[in-house]
Amino acid sequence: MALNERRVIALILTVVLAGIALGGGVFVLSSVFKIIPADYLLYIYAAIWFIVAVIVSYFIGSLIRNRLGDVIGYDNASSISFVVRLIGYIIAFVGFFVLIRVSLGTALAAGGFAGLVLGLAAQDVLANIFGGIMIVISRPYKVGDRVTVSTWQYGLLAPTYPPKFFSNDFLIPGYTGTVTDISLLYTTIFTDDQIPVKIPNSIMIQAAIFIHNGEEKRKVRTKYEVSKDIDPDVLINVLKEKIKKLDFVIEEPSIKVLETTLNTYILGIDTICKTIYEEPPRSEILKIVMRTVRELQTKTAAASDYNR
Repeated sequence: MALNERRVIALILTVVLAGIALGGGVFVLSSVFKIIPADYLLYIYAAIWFIVAVIVSYFIGSLIRNRLGDVIGYDNASSISFVVRLIGYIIAFVGFFVLIRVSLGTALAAGGFAGLVLGLAAQDVLANIFGGIMIVISRPYKVGDRVTVSTWQYGLLAPTYPPKFFSNDFLIPGYTGTVTDISLLYTTIFTDDQIPVKIPNSIMIQAAIFIHNGEEKRKVRTKYEVSKDIDPDVLINVLKEKIKKLDFVIEEPSIKVLETTLNTYILGIDTICKTIYEEPPRSEILKIVMRTVRELQTKTAAASDYNR
């Protein structure tokens, strides 16, 4: 058994024993020393039960996730853990009313106004809880998936740094990373920047989720500014032959002139690549472009000197 599992079991036993000891201490203070009025006993016992049940449910969910992760997969184990915690919280809630001897019908009838007030006060929390339930049921993503999260309230962003002016490129605002946990309130994503981010489930259930995988194909756009001394048709033909030989390139690249300045023109190189990240293939393409441009510039300069 792993060390962290032993710690979880030890914590469960500690919480249970602490609850029993606390309940026994309350009984002694009430029956022997008469410090706590007998009328308050049921409410104190109910509060102890609720706290212990919630904590134990949380740790049992963690234990199930760790134990079943290697057997049925970490994503399925996380879903089972989520359901177990939810059932435990419901049992804790129902047990609380049973201990204070309030029937469910009476609780619903008497708690109508209180429920309305609490619902308005805790609407964000309730939205996160129901969002978490819907995520587990609908499974738009699972633990282990690499995703990009972009909320529907935000559109695409247009880059404004040169040579991106008047460009048709767009950026997707959001967080990209691997889903590491789906709890009752939050979804945890370990971002590509190596920073864990907890996003409320109420936002995740409304967000646009981009699912990435190892077989993903991406359109990688690369731009490069070239001197007008180099014939664009010659350069484009040479680049096509070199770029399509790269291992990660799936289709022949599309290369065209996007913009021009007084002395230069800007090439746009669209390549369908088998990759998750855009930067590595773009780096290799840029290296090829730089070397090719340098070679053609050398040839152009040599031809110019020869003509003289």
